[in-house]
Amino acid sequence: MRAVVMDAVGEPLEVREVHDPVAPAGGVVVEVRATGLCRSDWHAWVGHDDIAVPHVPGHELAGVIVETGAGVERFAVGDRVTVPFVCGCGTCEWCRAGDAQVCPDQQQPGFTHWGSFAERVALHAADTNLVRIPDDVSFAAAASLGCRFATAFRALTGRARVQPGEWVVVVGAGGVGLSVVMIARALGAHVVAVDRNRAALDAASALGADAVVVAADGTDVPDAVRRITGGGAHVSIDAVGAEQTSADAVLSLRRRGRHVQVGLLPSASDLSGMPMARVIAWELDLLGSHGMAAVDYPAMLELIAEGRLRPQELIERTISLADAAALLPTFDRATLAGMTMIDPALPATTGVPA
Repeated sequence: MRAVVMDAVGEPLEVREVHDPVAPAGGVVVEVRATGLCRSDWHAWVGHDDIAVPHVPGHELAGVIVETGAGVERFAVGDRVTVPFVCGCGTCEWCRAGDAQVCPDQQQPGFTHWGSFAERVALHAADTNLVRIPDDVSFAAAASLGCRFATAFRALTGRARVQPGEWVVVVGAGGVGLSVVMIARALGAHVVAVDRNRAALDAASALGADAVVVAADGTDVPDAVRRITGGGAHVSIDAVGAEQTSADAVLSLRRRGRHVQVGLLPSASDLSGMPMARVIAWELDLLGSHGMAAVDYPAMLELIAEGRLRPQELIERTISLADAAALLPTFDRATLAGMTMIDPALPATTGVPA
């Protein structure tokens, strides 16, 4: 099969022929019809994750099962499926409780093993992790759910427990941030979106954000949010993953607010700065959110079926594997206003704008 291959951390990627994957026991092989290009893939490429090379990135995907391993009971060849980016083992106490997203023995395509920037990908513990795609949901829309959209959904519903009428501030209006805008509005909340990219903020406004803040140099983001919301947001989400963006999000909260950290916060020490004096004095809640287990997908899919959530509207463009290999190293500098989707069947273009 053809795949995007990473031969060394931080070095150029190449599309080339590699061996087809084999279905593991209890797992499947999926023919990839759509896979998302995400900032988390850039983190892996730059060396923020422990990746064994050669490696194939990619963790947001949808496609058709073409092979099943021994022991798979709930799925068969020909099924249209997607999968969370965290695949639980299916047997530990966390998986049995429905919390596969924190499974200590989890597998993550594109991180722990070869991922979906390829024509085929192997997935583990299929009966625990796979999600059937409804007939009226496209492969591209389903692939958009696996990381950014599902993470935003659970951050708002399962972690922050957002209520109608509350104010939500999201720092970063990329794939996660725009998902937050759409989902929060569907839940009846008010939203402030913060980003440096005017086009991303325009997209947030089009999706229903009540207000936007341009995070230009010198902008006091927390002050701007407090003025818009009348004292601060009830819920904040850092969808970028940097010390400044997380601090802006936390300091934008009102007293007894809830902060959900979604963006990764890499550092040399694995420790990240946080305005803890404010957290303590104002009794703020700090919550982590790490994707969403397959068992939690039905509520999200129901809202999609009702038309209240429209993940397909977050897809800005669809590119080829070769284009993805060229774009991934620049993804930290990309000025996108939505999600980039990869179709492995597409031919390469003459160039992909950052």
